[in-house]
Amino acid sequence: MAATGLHVLSAVGLRIGEKHKLSVGVVVALPRVSVSVTAFSSEQRSAKSFRDYLEAARDFIRPEENSPSRWFSPLESKARCDRARSFSSYLVSIDGNGLGLMRQHQKLGQMFDIWCLHIPPSNRTAFPDLVRMVETTVKSESQRSPGKPIYLVGESLGACIALAVAACNPHIDLVLILSNPATSFGNSSLQHLAPLLKVLPDQLDIIAFPSVLSLIPGGPLKRMIAHWVRGLPANETAANIYQDLVTASTFTSILADAFGRETLLWKLKLLDSAALFANAHLHLVQAQTLILSSGNDHILPSRYEGKRLRKKLPKCEVRSFKDNGHCLFLEDGIDLVSIIKATSFYRRGRYQDYISDFIPPTLSEFNKCYGVNSRLLEMIMGPVFLSTTVDGKVVRGLGGIPSEGPVLLVGNHMLLASDKISLPGQFVHERNINLRPLVHPMMFTRMRDGLLPDVSVYDTLRMMGSVPISATHLHNLLSAKSHILLFPGGIREALHRKGEEYKLMWPEKPEFVRAAAKFGAKIVPFCGVGEDDFLKVVVDYNDQIKVPIVREVLKRVTAEGPEVRGSVEGEEGNQDFHMPGVIPKCPGRYYYYFGKEIETGEEELRDREKAKVVYAEVRKEVERCIEFVKQRREEDPYRPLLPRLHYHLKHGLLTQVPTFPF
Repeated sequence: MAATGLHVLSAVGLRIGEKHKLSVGVVVALPRVSVSVTAFSSEQRSAKSFRDYLEAARDFIRPEENSPSRWFSPLESKARCDRARSFSSYLVSIDGNGLGLMRQHQKLGQMFDIWCLHIPPSNRTAFPDLVRMVETTVKSESQRSPGKPIYLVGESLGACIALAVAACNPHIDLVLILSNPATSFGNSSLQHLAPLLKVLPDQLDIIAFPSVLSLIPGGPLKRMIAHWVRGLPANETAANIYQDLVTASTFTSILADAFGRETLLWKLKLLDSAALFANAHLHLVQAQTLILSSGNDHILPSRYEGKRLRKKLPKCEVRSFKDNGHCLFLEDGIDLVSIIKATSFYRRGRYQDYISDFIPPTLSEFNKCYGVNSRLLEMIMGPVFLSTTVDGKVVRGLGGIPSEGPVLLVGNHMLLASDKISLPGQFVHERNINLRPLVHPMMFTRMRDGLLPDVSVYDTLRMMGSVPISATHLHNLLSAKSHILLFPGGIREALHRKGEEYKLMWPEKPEFVRAAAKFGAKIVPFCGVGEDDFLKVVVDYNDQIKVPIVREVLKRVTAEGPEVRGSVEGEEGNQDFHMPGVIPKCPGRYYYYFGKEIETGEEELRDREKAKVVYAEVRKEVERCIEFVKQRREEDPYRPLLPRLHYHLKHGLLTQVPTFPF
């Protein structure tokens, strides 16, 4: 059946179960203030499995007479004593056990103080009363920790509770994370189940079993088929199939305990009233909302509900999981912490702070960001990294990059900003440095039904630490002693015209030099070369604006995006959005060359003319690096793709392929 999970995350640890004797179980959590500055934060090794959930659910779902709903903390007290964390609450699924986030608890506990809502099977609390109970907790937590957000994580029915609480309390800073909301109940087959249940006998196993199987995360039948397709040895296949059957049988028995006919009828009635109330009050919801929609949900039409809610809610984003089922948080491969981080939904204050709220990716998150497709692309690109040591020696790799920040890496944008593919990952892999690229604000701007790409396509860049470019963010990154990646040419350089390969489109003002000088930052000029080995521009912006219809579309697209250089005149200020028409070329190789670092200090800060001199020096060094690589790559025997592939086959895929002498 549909889940009713709801979790609450807030800025302090509130012992709800002790202080407030509530009748509904909810999870509450708060974000931590202290964040690791290393590239890989620690990871919990004691990850829970779905079988762990089944074992815990046995005790939680036993029918009990006259048992009130209650709050409980899923973590030990020592794991939730840090009052600097945010407050989070989980609103349960329709089974009511409050364990829907069990596989997520350990990682969430590092960021939030978590409390969960437990509704026993015999409980008959009406929907308005459930809303009031959660509302009481939310108001109490808001008064206790003003200025900090409260997170409500709701599944199915729990999502309706979260929406109702948000609608009734628009003045409270809430962040809603809603998985497969039951607001779609009116369009589901569940609404037709109640009349059928009233006329059927008590033994419902025959008609219920297919629905029960569809609830089990991953689907045991689907996994059984996968075992055969993989061609596992007969004994291993039999063992896996047996394990899946045991899981299905266990889950079936647990649901049988939780859902007698009277209980099931009550749950359906509860879902109906919850959906009606939530849908009637959507126009009052002002909370920041993230909808997680499963494409393979056989209980509710969640695939389409996310799109509908996105149009109804003013601050709503949607992430789709096309191969997952209804119980999303219990499925393999779903990491709620990673989702929150990648969507930039984690904040400790009323407003997002992209510097202090950033949590470096864990090793598993890094590997997921740079998965099979990214690594295959890396192999095709065959990037070469060269850097310059303090004494002027050119070395292979990033050994010449200063270890201590603040460091400002300033370079040219290659076509389509393809430089962002290799650089962040290489800095983490080789130097364990989390690079903070300054990127166009459109990667963070939540557009609604526009022509620009959906912001979800930039989730990986946000996960790896990208920050929307602005003078304030540059100042804060320098203050935090970060390694910052800056492309002064912006999208004008990334979306250049025909014949403009490696031409710098930098504005005249040397503001980044003066910002760096304020903190005594080192500036490292660098270049990226190689785009012309992969793509050739055949239709550029000048060609496109000659077509009236296309010109109007480009105007609309540009108007949708945030303005970055409105005050800059001339060619460097032209930041019109468009997509160059390109054709692929025989793959060559990418090269990144980091020049010698340039010191900054008080002199550049006080004297604008001196700052201009340093700015010109940085630009000249970038141009020198470009010319150096363009000339020397002609001597690289492994510049074409085939020789590199042959080298990998002979020496191994992880072997570094040689390049030109330097």
